[in-house]
Amino acid sequence: MLDKVKAGFSARFPGTPSVYTAPGRVNLIGEHTDYNNGFVLPASIDKAIWTAIRPNGTAGVNLYSVDYDAQVGFGLDGPKPSQLWASYVYGIAKELAKKGVAVGGFDAAFGGNVPLGAGMSSSAALESVFGFALNELFGGGLTREEIAKAGQMTEHNYIGVKCGIMDQFASLLGRDGHLLRLDCRSLEYELVPFKIDGYRVLLVDSMVKHSLASTEYNVRRQQCEAGVAVVARHEPGVETLRDVTFGMLEKYGAEMDPVSLKRCTFVLNENKRVLDGCEALKRGDIGTFGKMMNGSHHGLSVNYEVSCPELDFIAAFGQAYDGVIGARMMGGGFGGCVIHLIEEGVHDRYLAALRPAFEKQYGKEPRVIDVVIGDGARKIG
Repeated sequence: MLDKVKAGFSARFPGTPSVYTAPGRVNLIGEHTDYNNGFVLPASIDKAIWTAIRPNGTAGVNLYSVDYDAQVGFGLDGPKPSQLWASYVYGIAKELAKKGVAVGGFDAAFGGNVPLGAGMSSSAALESVFGFALNELFGGGLTREEIAKAGQMTEHNYIGVKCGIMDQFASLLGRDGHLLRLDCRSLEYELVPFKIDGYRVLLVDSMVKHSLASTEYNVRRQQCEAGVAVVARHEPGVETLRDVTFGMLEKYGAEMDPVSLKRCTFVLNENKRVLDGCEALKRGDIGTFGKMMNGSHHGLSVNYEVSCPELDFIAAFGQAYDGVIGARMMGGGFGGCVIHLIEEGVHDRYLAALRPAFEKQYGKEPRVIDVVIGDGARKIG
């Protein structure tokens, strides 16, 4: 893909470009905790987006998408382009300008290999690669954290998605061989060593589209907020679910709607799983970390109710298979992938067993995506 991006630039624009990349991400534990100001544990991966980019000395942008084989032009002071993929680039340029970066016109080609529809955040990778590149090319001096926030605001203000900050942070701040434990309230983070020699990270796509994810996402958010409102009537200073303790849930849970109580209980347990999982990794205890992954899936399926039969099938198959350390659904839910931590030696045998079993049950073959933990956004040429 990198060669295609470079060739796409050379065929359309003058001069020698700079080349940048930013990765997609996986999330090992910590689902639906970000908008509740909780903890998440993502990692940047070897699937990425690349751009070849060069300032052009004008106020206009010329943008070529290798994946869509399409080119658009727009002014930085003009209206947002109609193409969604171009709107991300327009939006990040505008958000950087709000932070004081003197973004000028540029020519760019871009493309990537982040699988679409698999919950690996191709949109955050796109925002991050252009945010990182434009900040450097136009002397912005912003930190990676500031660029991540600009990427989040791009989603909010130009795409209409009220996302959390996890995806952009992972794309910009990830590091090879590490997971990123992020506190979504303070934005403090820690790089946790992920020493998995003899193991690999495997995604198995259920091939179910997230048809309910957007509407149910808002419902889950409202249910959590309703639970927080009950506690806040009794406990000064409680503003989000992050401020709520297990003791508070036990004390005031009877006043909550039973569904809201289930949702809140899941989030508190999921935050604890992230923290306990990190401590297990620091001890080199992969087995306990896998148990945290399995517990996450159970909570997402039973208490948060965002799974689906296909995801439950894959997760249960993995959890029962010798050599699979942990398996859980990843992402918003109602479709998408199950992420596995699996022994290298059983990888092929596991897939040889899973594929026909899944196809027999659901009449389709799952998509398999192997990923390697890698570095965050960077210049490569």
